[in-house]
Amino acid sequence: MNKHAQKLREYLTCLEEERYYDAHEALEEIWFPRRFENDPEMNLIKGFINASVSLELLKRQKENPSKKAWRTYLKYRPLLYKVNSVFLRDYHHIARHVESIKYGQ
Repeated sequence: MNKHAQKLREYLTCLEEERYYDAHEALEEIWFPRRFENDPEMNLIKGFINASVSLELLKRQKENPSKKAWRTYLKYRPLLYKVNSVFLRDYHHIARHVESIKYGQ
């Protein structure tokens, strides 16, 4: 398994265990080295990072900052339908999962 796939799996595991900060850190390892690229896939990952930040802030009862981070996630969410990646199924699964956590509360 390559590093990208490993970090996506780690992100999901962290979400399932409600370790949202750690989820953020897992995807940071993919995104950070490529953060200056104008790449839809990296922007989608940035959105997922913001989703986990939003969930962590909500867990800490910081509602307004959580809303701001969630809006950033929503800004990048449409890229799910524009990204051409071998990880596209994983990205859709991640999106469903973060949204079920967010809207299930």
